[in-house]
Amino acid sequence: MEFANKTAIITGAGSGIGLEVAKRLHDAGANIVMNGRNGEKLQAAANTISDRSDRIKMVASDIARPETGQNLVTVAEDSFGGVDILINNAGIFEPKPFLELDEDDYDRFVDIILKGKFFAAQAAAKSMIKRGGGVIVQTGSMWALQAIGATPSAAYSAANAGVHQMVKNLALELAPHKIRINAVAPAVVETPVYNTFLSDEQVKEVLPGFNSFHPLGRNGQPADIAEVILFFASEQASWITGTVLPVDGGVMAGRN
Repeated sequence: MEFANKTAIITGAGSGIGLEVAKRLHDAGANIVMNGRNGEKLQAAANTISDRSDRIKMVASDIARPETGQNLVTVAEDSFGGVDILINNAGIFEPKPFLELDEDDYDRFVDIILKGKFFAAQAAAKSMIKRGGGVIVQTGSMWALQAIGATPSAAYSAANAGVHQMVKNLALELAPHKIRINAVAPAVVETPVYNTFLSDEQVKEVLPGFNSFHPLGRNGQPADIAEVILFFASEQASWITGTVLPVDGGVMAGRN
């Protein structure tokens, strides 16, 4: 897949799926604007792609703030002339029982996952219209399609369900402007997100136990999701919009 002369914004680009997507887009010729909350982490991530590329810009800011989406678009327009692709990947994950969730927990999930993606998409779409079209790809979640008892995630799942439904609504609203929007819904993917609520030792102990949860017999890797995101962002998917695609090792197919 070629992305020469395209400009892509990637949120949550400091690690995991977002960083893998950023690497692949840059390697395929795209200009990229990387976003994450931690500036040092974002710089280190960018350096793994290239420490000299003039096709990489960074915006260290919290995507939960609506102005962050607009700032990303402004950087893309000022640096590269506009926006062609938005990879709305930023998110958080932390299982917590419903009866223990408080308002701060709820707000954190909704603000980062749903509000952040909503306003980033809005800012990007306004810029894409000036370019004559574009593509938005959201990272949703399998947990918004199917509840998993081992990982109670009511607020997280509700926020991602909003992301999924946003895809369907925006597909209709933005189609006249030649803007496509789709989402991937991953199952367990081995990324640093698990280190935000588990120690390194706990991650090594817990994650392998989820291999058998997937009918294909293994957890996902960032590359598994990145491949599908890049397909959605490419011209090969030019007749696909409004789709939420499980990328889940077969989990949504059922249980043995």
